[in-house]
Amino acid sequence: MLNIQTSTKPVRLLYFWIGILAAVAYRAIIVLNFFEPIWVKVAWYVGTIGFIFYFWSRYRVVKQFSKLIHEQKLVSAVKKAGNITTDQKQALSHIIETLRTTKAQLNYEIIFVLSIVALVIGVVLDFL
Repeated sequence: MLNIQTSTKPVRLLYFWIGILAAVAYRAIIVLNFFEPIWVKVAWYVGTIGFIFYFWSRYRVVKQFSKLIHEQKLVSAVKKAGNITTDQKQALSHIIETLRTTKAQLNYEIIFVLSIVALVIGVVLDFL
């Protein structure tokens, strides 16, 4: 039996809202620049830390998709499936092949790493 690890719905929602909060915090920086500089820093830290959590979670999901597609040979399985229409086979093959070859995993890794680097630099410049 295949053992697929997934997060609970509350955890997935938490990551979703962390991502939203991070995006709003980064966008608020442009407005906060007209007020106290401390609020710019707060928004920047909230956004950066939020993106670290959010993109780490996205990376894990895409990595798991890729692993399952490869290990379970899903591309060839869909092409050989007998009880679905040709259009359904083409659609499923396209979705699976796209999930397998997407650069999203690399994108999430880069954003995650750059967010950590930015956070470290920010802490050094602000507090040390």
